[in-house]
Amino acid sequence: MKRQGAALSKACVVGAIVALFGCAPLAALAQTQTAASDQLKHYESNNKDFWLHPPEDWFLGDETKDQKGLTPNPGQPLPTPRADLEKMLGKMKLPPGFKMTVWADSVPQARQMAMSPNGTLFVGTFDKGTVSAVVDQGGKKVVKPFITGLRMPTGVAYQDGALYVIDIDKIYKYDNAEANLDQAPQAKVVYDDMPPYVPHGWKYLVPDGKGWFYVPFGPPCNICLPPTSVSQYRRVNPANGTAELVAVGIRNSVGGAVDPRTGDLWFSENARDWISDDKPSDKLNHVTRLGEHFGYPYCHEGDMPDPKFAMGHKCSEFTPPVVKLGPHVAPLGMKFYTGNQFPAEYKNGIFIAEHGSWNRHKKNGYRIVFIKVGPDGKNPKETVFAEGGFLDGEKIVGRPSDIFQAPDGSLLVADDQTSAVYQISYHK
Repeated sequence: MKRQGAALSKACVVGAIVALFGCAPLAALAQTQTAASDQLKHYESNNKDFWLHPPEDWFLGDETKDQKGLTPNPGQPLPTPRADLEKMLGKMKLPPGFKMTVWADSVPQARQMAMSPNGTLFVGTFDKGTVSAVVDQGGKKVVKPFITGLRMPTGVAYQDGALYVIDIDKIYKYDNAEANLDQAPQAKVVYDDMPPYVPHGWKYLVPDGKGWFYVPFGPPCNICLPPTSVSQYRRVNPANGTAELVAVGIRNSVGGAVDPRTGDLWFSENARDWISDDKPSDKLNHVTRLGEHFGYPYCHEGDMPDPKFAMGHKCSEFTPPVVKLGPHVAPLGMKFYTGNQFPAEYKNGIFIAEHGSWNRHKKNGYRIVFIKVGPDGKNPKETVFAEGGFLDGEKIVGRPSDIFQAPDGSLLVADDQTSAVYQISYHK
């Protein structure tokens, strides 16, 4: 009996598996393990505990068999050497007369950009907790860590002599920000009526031209019936902390801009994941009236009811996108072009940085697109403006995250993959 018991012990799997399965035959264990590996992940994300304490892979939502195993791109790499940046830009395809060059390197995880009248470029980050200041010293761009110790300060704006930074659940104001770029002034919280949810809690500041900011609030899930404080755009007055609800039914927007022709808000939107490689499409939206509903979580891309959350709603109840940008392209920062350097056909058109896909077997996005559209949102025409350098086959080389119009009419492009800022200029 002792020998039989010893042999049986050797046949058992040790550790946690023994605790779960005891001394089952190895073949049975192997079958059980295979069955477990074939199971699709599922989270019940319609509750406050999930929103406040999300699992590390909260983004999975309901994993599908066809897309099982897809995960977001790994964490940000170290800053890309300038020589490699220039090599990458050498492969970029742009319209005739346009050139893309390295404007600044070693800008940590570059996200939204804002520039002071004196030419200091302030750049937010995703999860490094830093806002950088980029200054020109003798023709060389010098990058300084200006603000540290935050969580996800992705959104920045410069207005009336002050720098504004948004960090998940607070908007900070830094008065006279350029007085000492080696040390940021004491911050003042100007708005904090914001939920604390980290998933999709990274935000973008859109100046409305009248002293207020449009601010997006993403849902703390891939797909769920979200808390009523999110899936929306608000318009916030930093002078007194008041706000109004502008639009609802929005999944994840990390880019927007005000039309110089009308003052209307336009915004990019990342649609839900885990339906398929080719559905649903990400969107470009136009807000035409207060309280407009853009469909989430009931309807996607304007005409696709959600397989679980449609709940009897019809897509005709909601505002469709102006442009379907494509599945999983991840449109982020965007700007209307109002400069005079580019040819006339670009005037008042929209440039959008497409950060690129992860919930897709073949990469999509990783480019800059241009949308020519009337102020009424009719007759949009989308063209690819810059591509070819951000991907090397299926290998990610760069990820454009924001676009900013410089005073000379050129465009600056932030790249949080390479920790760099590029400049797009035009010469006849």
